[in-house]
Amino acid sequence: MKKLIYIATIIAGLFAASCEEVVNVDLNTAPPRLVIEASIDWVKGTDGSQQKIKLSTTTGYYNPAIPLVSGATVFITKADNTVFNFVETPGTGEYICNNFVPEVGGTYTLTVVYNGQTYTSTETLNPVPDITNVIQDNEGGFLNEDIEVRFFFQDEPVVENYYLIRFDTNRLPYPDYDVTDDQFFDGNEMFGFFSQEDLTAGDVVGIRLYGISERYYNYMGILISVSGGDGGGGPFATPPATVRGNIINQTNEANYPLGYFRLSEVSTINYTIQ
Repeated sequence: MKKLIYIATIIAGLFAASCEEVVNVDLNTAPPRLVIEASIDWVKGTDGSQQKIKLSTTTGYYNPAIPLVSGATVFITKADNTVFNFVETPGTGEYICNNFVPEVGGTYTLTVVYNGQTYTSTETLNPVPDITNVIQDNEGGFLNEDIEVRFFFQDEPVVENYYLIRFDTNRLPYPDYDVTDDQFFDGNEMFGFFSQEDLTAGDVVGIRLYGISERYYNYMGILISVSGGDGGGGPFATPPATVRGNIINQTNEANYPLGYFRLSEVSTINYTIQ
């Protein structure tokens, strides 16, 4: 019996040791694609003149650095042919415009020229209602043990509205996103909520509500699902399809970029946990 126990202990030790080994998997790396992060946010209470577009490329899974793109030509054209140029801060891949003029309902066309190829997309700047109230519930979550923050806003009637919600807190390493629409709440008061078991008095929760298009609503819904933000995905989840944005390569359509061109009015508020 002692011998059997000894052998079993050795086997268990070997099994535990094997679980600690790092397994390097050879992965196929596709040719790099241009990634265009073009989110134009007009925060209420500001003139919206300062905007940023970021360019990078895809890279291998094990590469810790994201390749930045310099030397591109980036501009946005308004429907009245007003052109807003975005100039790169040298070596950052960030292209800045300091004289942008946002207009709710206005139509804008993004143009990016890089490596002899031209990428374009046309979108409308979507409005958003004000955040009217924020309340705190100390018995939130599924087990009634989390602090829950709930904010409210008034949906505009008759029109189909779509919203992106973002929460920021130092309790999370990255923002928490959600999307919603007014299909069952048209013209009524709507709300979004955020709960986290580690929140304590004095913590600040940043709340941002964006007005978005139906297409962007669908796009973000897929991304949130794949990333596990709705509990249905995870880091190893397989996307149901290639998550394509709304930017088209006019030179070579097959070499499409990743990313999205979006323009939104934004309501913001910071809430301090009581």
